[in-house]
Amino acid sequence: MTIDMSQFLQTFYEESFEGLEVMETGLLDLDIGAADTEEINTIFRAAHSIKGGSGTFGLNEVASFTHLMETLLDELRDGRRDVSQPVVDLLLHSVDCLREMLTANQNEEALDEERINELKAQLDATLKGDDSAVTAEATETVQEAGEAVASGWHIVFKPHPHLFQTGNDPLRILRELEELGTLNVNADISALPPFTEINPEESYLAWTMELLGNVERATLDDVFAWVEDDCDLEITPLAGPEKPAAEAPSPAALKQEGKADEAISGELVVERRKTDRRGGDRRGGERRKSGSDGGSIRVAIEKVDAVINLVGELVITQSMLSTLGENFDMGQLQKLRDGLGQLERNTRELQEDVMRMRMLPISFVFNRFPRLVHDLSNQLGKQVQLEMSGESTEVDKTVTEKLTDPLVHLVRNSMDHGIEPSVEERLAAGKPEVGTVWLNAYHKGGNIVIEVKDDGRGINAEKVLNIAIERGLVTPDAQLTPEQIYDLIFQPGFSTAEQVSDVSGRGVGMDVVRKNIQSLGGSIEIASEPGKGSCFTVRLPLTLAILDGQTVSVGDQSYIVPLISIVESIQIKRGRFRHVAGKGETFKLREQYIPVVRLSRVFNVAGATTEDEDALLVVVEAEGKQVALLVDDLHGQQQVVIKSMEANYQRVDGISGATILGDGTVALILDITGMVQLAKGQTEQSPPTGGEPEAA
Repeated sequence: MTIDMSQFLQTFYEESFEGLEVMETGLLDLDIGAADTEEINTIFRAAHSIKGGSGTFGLNEVASFTHLMETLLDELRDGRRDVSQPVVDLLLHSVDCLREMLTANQNEEALDEERINELKAQLDATLKGDDSAVTAEATETVQEAGEAVASGWHIVFKPHPHLFQTGNDPLRILRELEELGTLNVNADISALPPFTEINPEESYLAWTMELLGNVERATLDDVFAWVEDDCDLEITPLAGPEKPAAEAPSPAALKQEGKADEAISGELVVERRKTDRRGGDRRGGERRKSGSDGGSIRVAIEKVDAVINLVGELVITQSMLSTLGENFDMGQLQKLRDGLGQLERNTRELQEDVMRMRMLPISFVFNRFPRLVHDLSNQLGKQVQLEMSGESTEVDKTVTEKLTDPLVHLVRNSMDHGIEPSVEERLAAGKPEVGTVWLNAYHKGGNIVIEVKDDGRGINAEKVLNIAIERGLVTPDAQLTPEQIYDLIFQPGFSTAEQVSDVSGRGVGMDVVRKNIQSLGGSIEIASEPGKGSCFTVRLPLTLAILDGQTVSVGDQSYIVPLISIVESIQIKRGRFRHVAGKGETFKLREQYIPVVRLSRVFNVAGATTEDEDALLVVVEAEGKQVALLVDDLHGQQQVVIKSMEANYQRVDGISGATILGDGTVALILDITGMVQLAKGQTEQSPPTGGEPEAA
């Protein structure tokens, strides 16, 4: 009987990616010179499992590469070789390469042979004990690949229209290229629309360039690394070392291997290299199309058992109600009510248990940061350690998938801007030589709270304010609190770095962090103490699928206000409404003036209450600021299932989604932050009305 092994292939990939994470974590935990034997055994077993599985499924290239790693780990395990930093670094790079190989095979893409051969040469040289040969063999391999160094490069760079919205600027990329050699640039303005139709937030230009000089291809890859997914890019050598014709594989041989098209077209080769490079994401995070955490979840058996038991309860309840309905009379009304109550309880419990199945420990996100801190410490020349807590805190899978990039930016920011640049500066401040970055997660109310904290210099509020004044973000006479000053960091293009580095300084990142977190329905706050350090606090909902909300009505329309945003409700009396020229209405509540947003005017709803004393105010909080929503009435609180507006209709400002209520009508879910921004241009310009607010 023939067994179809392909049915087990996805499981192999999932287990292999988990094994790579075990290897990476173990290598980062190794003590140089005095490594724990059990730790090395754990790393060795993970490598051995990947080698055995890849051989079983015919992934011979993966198996042979892992065999070299396994041999080196075996020497460390037996004590034949000391654990040294160069060996650990080589194994970490090999783990990255192995991850790229598995990702490429999973996505049916071509392998990056150049990178594989380079690392194989280094592993071979290390096993032979000839460390001096590592660089020589790697260089020889690159030269054989024919792409090591060229006398120049032809570059076609066409940004996608949304490039500016990612926080990137093509001008900075051109400046970086100009520093590498002699750069000849021709701009393509064919896509530029008439002046009256230009959207300043979109990119229309493209560039064709010739870069003259001995520049490595890898250097060009690094220049375009942040925009690879946001542009059309072609890079081809102007002139360089060419292979003899006899060494080139024939088209027939290439076709037999399924690679003919890729070898014939230089453009396709460039695109393949780009995809392979991104597959492993050498910047610290994994961006796989369908990696171990992309399309499946491992669920504890007790969670599955709980769902099965509840389904059984539902079947019993359904059977009872069916029997009751066959011969129903008014004398059985109480039984009907009891049955419907039981159905409601079972449905609610089933919903909660199914949502728990989607919950994953946030360690799935945190586990990649030890490697990031390790690599950045070496790159920045700083001694930094990472301490993590709350890794078992659970959050919805969709949140974990979108949380990685913001946290990466925050950790990089703490290491580059927060931690002092020298040991001497830390010692002078009475701090230990090694800086510390903390990652902490915990539940608070209906949210998950994540803190990124460092013991560095803190934020220089005066410097931030001066830069903001120079750029016209605030007026010179503005009186801002420290929190308001720190908030300026999230302005697009804002940076306090004195010079641009590979890590930061381009003024991109923090504004994107806030946008990404807000897209998850969350918020971010900054607390800092000069000389002591800074703390970035991120608050996110536990799930993006279900929302606890308060139903409100305006005219004949119903809206859902996220319960977590509500501070209190106010019943209005005549007296204290005030009209501020150009800024709409406010009312005074406990010595504080709060802006009023009339939902009937923001959304142009007919039939709303015209008398203010018949309406209600719902005080909500967004980005640390309070506003009051004027509504006709409050209804019950309930959990609602969120339906995407963009997926089913289109994006609507001030609305984060929609839901279907119990009576079958559709209710829009308010995006508090977006709605307040929308209301700024629609504030009422009428004379003040009376109304004394009174807490309900």
